[in-house]
Amino acid sequence: MTAPAARAPESSVGSTPMTVSAEFATRTAPFRPELLAHCYRMLGSIHEAEDLVQETMLRAWRAADRFDERRASLRTWLYRIATNACLTALEQRDRRALPSGLAGPSPVLDTSPPRHPEVPWLEPIPDGLLGNSADDPATVVAARSGVRLAFIAALQFLPARQRAVLILRDVLAWSAAEVAELLDTSPAAVNSALQRAHAHLEEVAPMLDQMSESLSPDERATVDRYMHAFGNADMRALAELLRDDAVMEMPPALVWFAGRTHVVDFFTAKTCADPSRWRLVRTAANTQPAVACYLRGADGVHHAHAIHVLTVSDSAIERITVFLDPRLFPRFGLPPALP
Repeated sequence: MTAPAARAPESSVGSTPMTVSAEFATRTAPFRPELLAHCYRMLGSIHEAEDLVQETMLRAWRAADRFDERRASLRTWLYRIATNACLTALEQRDRRALPSGLAGPSPVLDTSPPRHPEVPWLEPIPDGLLGNSADDPATVVAARSGVRLAFIAALQFLPARQRAVLILRDVLAWSAAEVAELLDTSPAAVNSALQRAHAHLEEVAPMLDQMSESLSPDERATVDRYMHAFGNADMRALAELLRDDAVMEMPPALVWFAGRTHVVDFFTAKTCADPSRWRLVRTAANTQPAVACYLRGADGVHHAHAIHVLTVSDSAIERITVFLDPRLFPRFGLPPALP
């Protein structure tokens, strides 16, 4: 957010007066990536997370003359504002989900499933918004930790305050006392909420603790092979990359497919042998490999079609989440069309 040009009230931060309009943006800007990740974990939507970070900065700017760094760090103060903004927002929102969290796998092959834009679907977050090597390393770690797609999907099953407690304690490694102060409760209540959150996550996503946030060279090669197989409609090569229990889902369609055979059958029906039909661009989302797919239209131009987020394990693809939403492409810094 660009601070207003007019001179705002002066704030006493520590013992040094601060002209809010001049220094506020400079001091708060480094925290934007991790605040965006925090709001995204809470809300499951990059669009809503960006709005809540903007609201957080606006609230902080308006209250900057009352901020006292002797009582709390700037980072802690911003997290308090952001968390409370998210909790308020979640009072009026249904949880976001993926198709696999709403219904069982499709028993039949449906190559043209209806879309349900009215459902509040989970959204991916581009890695490019989570900080880079030029940022403070601690800030980058805070932004990039705990944003794997399966983890974000699992978080949405938790009540809002349990969600906040788990994120602050497990992802950001805050103490129970720090979380209690932020949420205006007791450390005992925080620990109790954390235990309930762990128990709930174990029910809905028992394999989360086995997830890795980095790819081995072999797994990176698997992504290259996926792009080559999909771009050339080589279904045999694609089948070789998938685990037996591979899953493919594609919000906003409600149906999803479980098992290598069903996934390959669907892609076989939806692709064709014409390699020029697709243009693929490598990208990354949720600290996972991703592929931006452009589909050739009747005008001969390749238009933004979908973002494929891949979950790779032991050099095999275990899940393909296809986000059929061209509106995501600008967030990834990608053009709406390719020649």
